[in-house]
Amino acid sequence: MATFEPRDPEFEAKIRASFGQQTAMQTLGAVMGNVSPGQVEIEMPYRADLAQQHGFIHGGIVTAILDSACGYAAFSLSAPGTAVLTVEYKVNFVAPAKGERFVARGEVVRSGATIAVCKGDVFAYDNGEEKLVATMLTTMMLTPNRPNLAN
Repeated sequence: MATFEPRDPEFEAKIRASFGQQTAMQTLGAVMGNVSPGQVEIEMPYRADLAQQHGFIHGGIVTAILDSACGYAAFSLSAPGTAVLTVEYKVNFVAPAKGERFVARGEVVRSGATIAVCKGDVFAYDNGEEKLVATMLTTMMLTPNRPNLAN
């Protein structure tokens, strides 16, 4: 992995504060794990109410935590006063999301002034064993932070 220098010395605090405001992640029971320049981990326990009909965590939930991990990885390298929004992503599911807990690891591949490319993986942990569940490639847009980004 490339070594990145954050543009904001307060990157970790701003990431954790932003994550704390994300009600979607709170609803999923997800918590912020390790944060470093260009890398972020989000952890989530297994919950039956987030499973699909076969008892595996639903693919939409898997992509939600992975999209957030990649977005926060990009955010870790953004300048102060910048917001990050997903432009697109492609995901491959490589195994059923079965486990006691899940860890999404997002990592910046390239960070520019307005676009960041990130990659990420979700791993399932069950009885001490790690298994790759999904892998993602994303494009993130860096934009000036405004109270209402829809305008």
